[in-house]
Amino acid sequence: MVVPRGPPGRFRAGCAVSELPPDRSHVLTEAEHLSGRDLGSASIEESIEWFAEDHEQVVESLRRAGPQLAPLIEDVVKALRIGGRLIYVGAGTSGRLGVLDASECPPTFNIDPSSVIGLIAGGDTALRTSSEGLEDDALGAHEAMQRLSVGPDDVLVGIAAGGTTPYVLGAIEEAHRRGAMAAMITCAPRDPPLGCRHLIVLETGPELLAGSTRLKAGSVTKLALNTITTVAFSQLGKVRGGLMIDMRATNDKLYDRAIRILLRLFPELSREKAARSLQESNSDLRATIERLERSS
Repeated sequence: MVVPRGPPGRFRAGCAVSELPPDRSHVLTEAEHLSGRDLGSASIEESIEWFAEDHEQVVESLRRAGPQLAPLIEDVVKALRIGGRLIYVGAGTSGRLGVLDASECPPTFNIDPSSVIGLIAGGDTALRTSSEGLEDDALGAHEAMQRLSVGPDDVLVGIAAGGTTPYVLGAIEEAHRRGAMAAMITCAPRDPPLGCRHLIVLETGPELLAGSTRLKAGSVTKLALNTITTVAFSQLGKVRGGLMIDMRATNDKLYDRAIRILLRLFPELSREKAARSLQESNSDLRATIERLERSS
C-alpha cells in the first residue's frame, strides 16, 4: 500500500472532517487494558506491581513467535554471509530500538557498521526529539531505501508496534520492489503487508497506559531484535559457548572482559600472560585466540 506523502502533523485541531485520520480503534495496541486499572489514582507501590505483572507476558510472547522468527533469522544469516545487510526501519520508539540494536553490533561482534543499519523516520534528530508526524511519510521511506541502495542481498525488517505505520509500510514495499527480502515485526495481529515475506507478531495485548507502546510492546520488540542479531552472529561464528570472541576491546571494561575470555578458553594462562598475548595481537581478541590455539 502506497500512502501519499502529506505534510507532517496534518491531522490536528481545527482540521476538516474530511481530513480526519483513519480510525485505529481496532488496533490491539490502541485498546484499553482489560484490567481497567486506574494509574491515575493508584499508589506508587501498586503501580510498580501492576507493571511487573503486566510484563510477565513479554517473554512468553517471544516464545510463541519463535516458529516465525527462526526463518527470518535464517535469511538474515544468509544475507550477512554473502555481504548483504540487515536494515531495521521504524518510527518513534520502534525506530529507536532498531537504531539501538544496530549500534551495539559493531563493538559486540566486531563487524563493519554498515552491515547492520538502523533507520528511523526523521533521522538522528528523531532519536532525541519526538518527530511523530514523519511516521506518516511513506514516500520518504521510499527515498531512504533508494539512498541506501537496498537490493537483493539485503534483509529489511520493518518495526511497527501497531502494524500500520506508513513510513514502515512504505519501506517494506520499496525494499521488496528493489529485490530485498522484507519482514515486519508488530505487536498487533494483522495480515502481511504488501512485499512482506516474514510477519512476526509479538502479541502482548493492550498497555496499562492505552496506546503507549514504549511499554510492553517496546520491551518485547527490543528482546526480539536482540535475539535476531545475537543468534545470527552466533551462527556466523562470532560467539563461542556464551562468549563474544570477536568483541572490540576499546576500553578498560572490555579489555578486562577480553582477558577473562582468554582465561576461560586457556585456563593455563595467568592474567598477566593473557594481557600480554592480547597486546601482541593489537587487542584483537579473535586473532589472539587463534594464535594461542595454534601454539598449544
